[in-house]
Amino acid sequence: MTFVDKSIKKIAEIIKSSYVYWETSEKNGLFQKLDPRLKVIFMIYFIVIISLLRNVYIELAMAVFIFALIVLSRLNIFYMYKRILTFTFFFGFLIALPSAFNVITRGEIVLPVATLSRSYHFWIYSVPKEIGITREGAFGVAMLSLRVADSIGLSLLIIHTTPFFEIIRGLKVIRVPDTFLMIIILSYKYIFILVRTVEDMYLAMKSRLVGAVDAGTIRELIAGRIFFIFKKSQMRYEETYRAMVGRGFSGDIALYNFRAFTAADAAAALVLGAFGILFLVVQMCI
Repeated sequence: MTFVDKSIKKIAEIIKSSYVYWETSEKNGLFQKLDPRLKVIFMIYFIVIISLLRNVYIELAMAVFIFALIVLSRLNIFYMYKRILTFTFFFGFLIALPSAFNVITRGEIVLPVATLSRSYHFWIYSVPKEIGITREGAFGVAMLSLRVADSIGLSLLIIHTTPFFEIIRGLKVIRVPDTFLMIIILSYKYIFILVRTVEDMYLAMKSRLVGAVDAGTIRELIAGRIFFIFKKSQMRYEETYRAMVGRGFSGDIALYNFRAFTAADAAAALVLGAFGILFLVVQMCI
């Protein structure tokens, strides 16, 4: 399989994943039953709490709490945690890993890595004779990784239990500017249109090729398609905006038919709010 074929396959997976979100948001789980406004506020509330925690064990307890919510919402555990761990590894662990060494974070060395003939000094920087991972550095890496994992877990929980436009309605309630919401909506819708266009163009091009084609010709074809997609994207955006203006769009987003909060929503808000306060209280007591 060529690089282009792999890219097209990945694009198809992106399109398919959007339908996975819609299917899981219709399941009869805990979070699927809650009001979208409550879920958006819950996500912001707990992400703030996660950023305030300073203890590794409490962050682990938060991870267990999020895992319980995912299970109660009847989501695919393997699929969810494959994504959570992947994002955490690249955007949490790898980014913070250099800070675990005593070259950056001074402290007690718990895992020696290398020993130099002597220490070195460069301007305001210094490299010690013994290089290793410090206790303080390892703590920092663990904290950042757990914060990233917990934040991503919360975000995916909301995304997989709430239809996209219900999330937009929730953001509207907490006074997110209409311009920002419109950018999110148009970007979300156009991503799927664009990737589908790329896939159709590639398959059409491939069906017209007979036999082996040299790499130079392939590069010329791809470059031409990239330019064509850029022009088509620009035209599509302009046509969409003119169509919106022609139908009376004035820049304001009006949302209707909000359902009333139920007793279950109120009970869930009290329980989730109490858990958030509990995490902060436990940290203060340690």
